[in-house]
Amino acid sequence: MLYYLFQQLQDSGLPGARLMDYLTFRSGAAFVLALLMAIFAGRVIIRRLQLMQVGEIIRDLDLEGQQAKKGTPTMGGIIIILSILVPCLLVGNLANPYMLLMLVATLWLGSIGFLDDYKKFSKRNKDGIRGKYKIFGQVGLAIIVAGTMYLNPDMVIVQNHEIISADTQRVEEVVYGSEEVKSPETTIPFVKNNNFNYSWFTGWMGSAAETGGWVVFFFVVMFIVTATSNGANLNDGLDGLCAGLSAVAGVALAIMAYLGGHLIYSAYLNIMYIPASGELVVFMAAFIGALVGFLWYNASPAQVFMGDTGSLTLGGIIAVFAILIHKELLLPILVALFYIEDLSVVLQVAYFKRTGGRRIFKMSPLHHHFQKPGDGSWPALIQWPAQAIPEAKIVTRFWIIGIILAVITFVTLKIR
Repeated sequence: MLYYLFQQLQDSGLPGARLMDYLTFRSGAAFVLALLMAIFAGRVIIRRLQLMQVGEIIRDLDLEGQQAKKGTPTMGGIIIILSILVPCLLVGNLANPYMLLMLVATLWLGSIGFLDDYKKFSKRNKDGIRGKYKIFGQVGLAIIVAGTMYLNPDMVIVQNHEIISADTQRVEEVVYGSEEVKSPETTIPFVKNNNFNYSWFTGWMGSAAETGGWVVFFFVVMFIVTATSNGANLNDGLDGLCAGLSAVAGVALAIMAYLGGHLIYSAYLNIMYIPASGELVVFMAAFIGALVGFLWYNASPAQVFMGDTGSLTLGGIIAVFAILIHKELLLPILVALFYIEDLSVVLQVAYFKRTGGRRIFKMSPLHHHFQKPGDGSWPALIQWPAQAIPEAKIVTRFWIIGIILAVITFVTLKIR
């Protein structure tokens, strides 16, 4: 709203009326507003949750400090969602299709998570809405995102082309086409030409190959949204773990969105230019600010948990954001820990059923594995580490790994 107010005041001569024209200023404002809202409104929301006795239901898994968490307010994801939405509504360009899609994704997944948490709270057990309904909701969002990218005439890319020196056979210059095109194209790591078109899979379709590529893109989007959202949900098991990792991923994605939405920087990195996508930086700045503010209360020992309201939303936001900037195939590096958490549960369940009760990990999701000693008291194929690791140390180490993965993600854009 402030964005449009300042637009109207530009001709009035009011000092600072043109500040809202600067993406960096609006991004900084979104970060600060989200941070302050998460801290100050968060305190009010936590008190309200306490009065409503919306406490976390704890299963006795014999983990360090587990029972001390019993009764800690959950559904704290409401703090994160409000702290994202309000700054974006104030300083964001709501006519921008990228911004609108991110707001839809936030509300959509936040609603699914809220319903799940509410059902757990109302029934006083850990059984929320059935897993298949969560999947349906995530797939529904994926269809909305992919369909909008396919149909909206303003969501286009400008393809980058390399000019190779005849003498050195090295890239002399990166130039961009004169036309904005709609294409199911994305960025892939570790290759010389890092643009990849999904129509490669459907080349056998001849003139319909491009349409077939969009169909493949739809299925990729469904998988990415579902896997990332559920991965964040599984990762949310230790104080500050999911919020910290999501903030790290958010910083990396914000930088990539800024670079990809700027013609000069896109040319430097030799990546596709995505017009109007720079507005996403404002959204991601609010996302990061909201998470940093939430960590004020969620860091160990947590005063509030985000619940599915937060974790499903965080993973979905990261997935949709990466898809909109055509970097979804970099997520297996950037948020590898989310996917590893997914995989640890799938492998554990499959092996347990196949062997009649034996385990690969001492516990799953994977972060709980490190909370158990490898002394044979928890029979599993993998007994390392021998000593149980304190929760705070596990969280810190996962954060460090997340930062390393973010750096590697950027390195892949230049190493080819």
